[in-house]
Amino acid sequence: MANPDELGLIQMKEQIQMLGSSTEKYGDPTLERFLIAKSKDPKKAAKMFVEWQQWRKSFVPLGFIPDSEVLPQLECKNIFILKGLSKTGHAVLMVDSGKHSPVKDQNQFKKFAVHIYDKGIASGIKGKEIGNEKFIEIMDLKTLSYKNVDTRAFISGIQILQNYYPERLAKLYLINIPWFFKSVWKLITPFIEKELLNKIMMVSNEKEKKQFIEEVGIEVLPMELGGNAKLVPIQDVQVPQLEC
Repeated sequence: MANPDELGLIQMKEQIQMLGSSTEKYGDPTLERFLIAKSKDPKKAAKMFVEWQQWRKSFVPLGFIPDSEVLPQLECKNIFILKGLSKTGHAVLMVDSGKHSPVKDQNQFKKFAVHIYDKGIASGIKGKEIGNEKFIEIMDLKTLSYKNVDTRAFISGIQILQNYYPERLAKLYLINIPWFFKSVWKLITPFIEKELLNKIMMVSNEKEKKQFIEEVGIEVLPMELGGNAKLVPIQDVQVPQLEC
């Protein structure tokens, strides 16, 4: 007799077929992410999976977003992939929020978000892609000023993450938080689902800083944050292409 998790996968696959799609290219770890995101409900997970497939086909027809399509964002050089994996075994991305300029072309920014997420996930692949790789994101707000604040772009990035990258984010750390950011955060939080909100940690005291350093690891953290690693712009990092 199948256990509850196996039964959930079987039912999800049946539902996906009923919706006119297929799971042929995907292993169970990929499907399990959608099940977890939908509280183990096979019908809801199947619907989310099929919508994800359709979205990837239309929004990411090449299977990836090439640098040439997001050059204005890459020129800011504010997104980095850190060498090595965290102590928890995940790839680590870092964002220097003070170098961000408010976005005018929202569709291009959405492409940039996909570019970042895909590269972050791919940088954590060890050998062959499994399908359940996660990434950690560190958002450094040290040099953030009002002119860099872009709530619309932040919300767009969060919504893409919630809708199309279920269970890909391991943790989001907000560090060096300026005093005015709390008012900005109040505008953003209503758009963040509870499950994702629970993965966001504001590092604002010594205890939280210690936890942050322990979870990521000194060897992976950049020198700017007291670690031993160097910051590498995302465009300078070569990674394997995801199968999705």
